[in-house]
Amino acid sequence: MAEEQAHTAANGAAHIEPTLLGLDAEGWVYTGVAIFIVLAIVVGKVPALIAKALDDRIAGVKKQLDEAASLRAEAEVLLSDAQATKAAAVADAAAIRARAQIEAADLVKASEVAASEAIARRTAAATSRIAAAERTATAELKAEVAAQVTKAAAAIIAARADHDLKSRMTDEAIAGLDRRLH
Repeated sequence: MAEEQAHTAANGAAHIEPTLLGLDAEGWVYTGVAIFIVLAIVVGKVPALIAKALDDRIAGVKKQLDEAASLRAEAEVLLSDAQATKAAAVADAAAIRARAQIEAADLVKASEVAASEAIARRTAAATSRIAAAERTATAELKAEVAAQVTKAAAAIIAARADHDLKSRMTDEAIAGLDRRLH
C-alpha cells in the first residue's frame, strides 16, 4: 500500500480509498451509528423513556405551578388580612383621636369653669375681708371719735361745772360709753 501511495503521489493522481458496497470508512461509521440509534429506539424503548421523562418533567412543572398558585392565594389572603388590619387600625386611631379631642375640649371647659369658680370665691373672700376691715375700721373710728368727744365734753363740762357735777357727769358718761361699746 505504501508503494501505491508513493506511486500515485509520483504520478500526480488522486488517492482512492477502498470502499465496501459503495461506502467508504466514514460512510460505514454513519451507517453504524444510525443502526445503533435504530436498535436503541426499537430495542431499548428509548421513546418510552423519553416520554416518561417528559411526563415527569411536565408533572413537576404542574406541581410547581400548583404550589405557586397556592402560595399566591395565601399571599392574597395575608394581604387582605393586613389591609383589613390596617383599615381597622386607622379607624381605631381616628376614634382615639376624636375621643382625645372631645376629652381635651371637656377638660378645657372644666378648667375654665373651675378657674371662674375659684376667681369668684377669691373675689368673694376678698370682698368679705375688705367689708370686715371696713367695719373694723369704722368701729375703731367711731370708738376713737366717741372717746375724743367724751374727752372734749368732759373738758367743756369741767370748765363750766363745779366739782360734784363734774364727777357725776363723768361717771354717767363713762357708764353710757360702757353700755354702747358692749
